Amino acid sequence: MQQNRPEQPDEKVLQFGEGNFLRAFVDYFIDELNGQGLFNGRVAVIQPIPSGLADTLNAQECKYTVVLRGLEDGRSAVKKRQVTCISRAINPYTSFNEYMATVRNPHLRYIVSNTTEAGISFVKTDKLTSMPPVSFPAKITVLLYERFKFYKGNKSKGFIFIPCELIDDNGTKLKKIILRYASMWRLPQGFIDWIHEANCFTNTLVDRIVTGYPKDEIDALTKELGYKDDLLVTGEIFHFFAIEATGDAAEELKRDMPFQKAGLNVVLTDDVTPYKLRKVRILNGAHTMSVLAAHLCGIETVGEMAKDSLFANFLQKGIYNEVIPTILKTEARLDPQDLNSFAASVFDRFANPYIKHYLLSIALNSVSKFTARVLPTILEFYKHMDTLPPVLTLSFAALLVFYKNKENVSDDTEILETFSTEWGRFESETQDIGALVAAICAKTEFWGTNLTSLPGFCEKVSLHLKEINANGMRHTIEKLLGDYA
Repeated sequence: MQQNRPEQPDEKVLQFGEGNFLRAFVDYFIDELNGQGLFNGRVAVIQPIPSGLADTLNAQECKYTVVLRGLEDGRSAVKKRQVTCISRAINPYTSFNEYMATVRNPHLRYIVSNTTEAGISFVKTDKLTSMPPVSFPAKITVLLYERFKFYKGNKSKGFIFIPCELIDDNGTKLKKIILRYASMWRLPQGFIDWIHEANCFTNTLVDRIVTGYPKDEIDALTKELGYKDDLLVTGEIFHFFAIEATGDAAEELKRDMPFQKAGLNVVLTDDVTPYKLRKVRILNGAHTMSVLAAHLCGIETVGEMAKDSLFANFLQKGIYNEVIPTILKTEARLDPQDLNSFAASVFDRFANPYIKHYLLSIALNSVSKFTARVLPTILEFYKHMDTLPPVLTLSFAALLVFYKNKENVSDDTEILETFSTEWGRFESETQDIGALVAAICAKTEFWGTNLTSLPGFCEKVSLHLKEINANGMRHTIEKLLGDYA
């Protein structure tokens, strides 16, 4: 007698991207929702490029293990979960008809993606008849048009898009390129109206370090788990997900995907900008303000830096005395307690013993990173406090010293040549330290502004540089912290 199989949940999510990040982030969240009986939906995964993991996922019945490790309130913690929310993985390059059929499913409502920062792009050679088109937005346009035709323009059959690509305004940019394809392919005005009226393109902010397949530890983890998993993925415990949605889409997300009810750090908001500011200024800013100085002190990894009491104090002063007060002056929508809590999580993340994050990796393209992450705090601090932030001005001096030796630096050729030229003039005694600082600070194309016009900035940085040249980086930091008001 044939036994009835338990009824499987409907596929409610179409996901573009089968890589480590989505599997340890959105899929992990959906699996948590399902486990608590809060969503009851499955994910159909689309492999967005010709080479990928669709076959490996299907070979494992789309089940895999996520191992999350880190510090919680300063204590080591490990969480393991076998994720089972994915129903199937589809390679549209080999199974195009199956790919197209996904959007005929009446239960499908959400489209999630992570096709890398370069994924949301326009490829002018893509055609409606391509099987499939090259770009991710073109692939989506083809699917949307199929959905529109199949359901005869029914406005209840649109999608809520939740892109996770690490670019600003990811949903807005995705929609813009989809509309560009619709125009280029001369698709009906009714379809273009349906894109606007039946679909919601959210902008998002994602935050979790996913370290991927742990090849150096796989034997020990396999023994510990008791089974082999070719898709095992590791990451940090910390996570944050902000989804920008308003109106009916926001209400639907709250109702259908109650992430916070499941204990997940997911925020639905009408504007992700404050959360982006918090992440860029505190988390990314903490990296950029410290790693160059730490490297110059002989430290190799973020973990080592976090254990060093001098740099722990340096970061404490920089974040709590300079960065957070500036954010509170410029962004009223963020709560002081929330900022302090986020900052505390940054220290736990830096000290995570399971992640080996090399300083030189973070140091790539430090000029543009400093301009985006730290310089706005310096400028706003001066505007509101009428003085310069000591830690952040020292971090700028550390950048100048770090860029002195081109062998350790990875950045644009023009930037490297500028630093090399100015340091060469200083060492040949054709200019003093003040002239060196002024020449680099005047490079508006590097910093987005002429820093020589910021009162006292060049003088402050020059004093830091003189101290570093005379007594070394570590002594300079010790002196600064000893004098810190």
